[in-house]
Amino acid sequence: METNGSGTLPLKAPAFGLANYLICLKGVLVREGLRFLHQRERFISSLVRPLLWLFIFAAGFRQVLGVSIIPPYKTYVLYEVYITPGLCGMILLFSGMQSSLSMVYDREMGNMRTLLISPFPRWFLLVSKLLAGVTVSIAQVYVFLAVAWFWGVKAPPLGYLMVLPALFLGGLMLCSLGLLLSSMIRQLENFAGVMNFVIFPMYFASPALYPLWRIQESSPLLHKICLANPFTYVVELIRFAFYGQIDWMSLGVVAGFTVLFLGGAIIAYDPSRGLMTRKQDTGGNA
Repeated sequence: METNGSGTLPLKAPAFGLANYLICLKGVLVREGLRFLHQRERFISSLVRPLLWLFIFAAGFRQVLGVSIIPPYKTYVLYEVYITPGLCGMILLFSGMQSSLSMVYDREMGNMRTLLISPFPRWFLLVSKLLAGVTVSIAQVYVFLAVAWFWGVKAPPLGYLMVLPALFLGGLMLCSLGLLLSSMIRQLENFAGVMNFVIFPMYFASPALYPLWRIQESSPLLHKICLANPFTYVVELIRFAFYGQIDWMSLGVVAGFTVLFLGGAIIAYDPSRGLMTRKQDTGGNA
């Protein structure tokens, strides 16, 4: 406290500089990285799903699901080449949901309360958590691409670098969705329902495993659902980026949904007006 002629005034907390924010960001990134390294089963499971599709299902569907020459491909491609961007999207999608699971776990264990009561702005803490999740998911994608490369599924050499911004933006959108969902899940047991009613419909109602033109031929209604699915545009953004091209429509849709999901998550975690406050008022987990 400090005094002046008229009375006592409270001391103002010192403003944080850029270095303080970077130290906080580094701490969240390191914590998430160490958690991932200590959970080897999480790393293995993140690779088992896409590798299963690449090695087993692709071999069986190769002769059944032909892929015509569609952008960004200039020639006919093998089925496993076509589904590789979708499998990258699968890793980002499941990683985003794992991020929401970790938020629910931290809330039940009380770890998240310790994080959110720090003097840093809550939106910055959530964005730091988000960036940590995206970083981990991108690392998993590149490990998968390395395994696929040794299997003989290869993209243009420069594509592995040019796809990085698309992976980052797609991961940002899906992790933002996971962050928003974590504000609505009260208990870990409810996560299985999210898996069934969010992840699988998003993944299968997309061009991750089969082209949109083939979906349109078989079911116009399903084709419309795919077009309304934001994950569709994540897959197409990644697909075009592998060949050094930008699908501007996909870029705009993914960027728009990223802002929408992240904004919703920040509002939901706001203690004055978000879902977290309502949960506490009704006896839910903090």
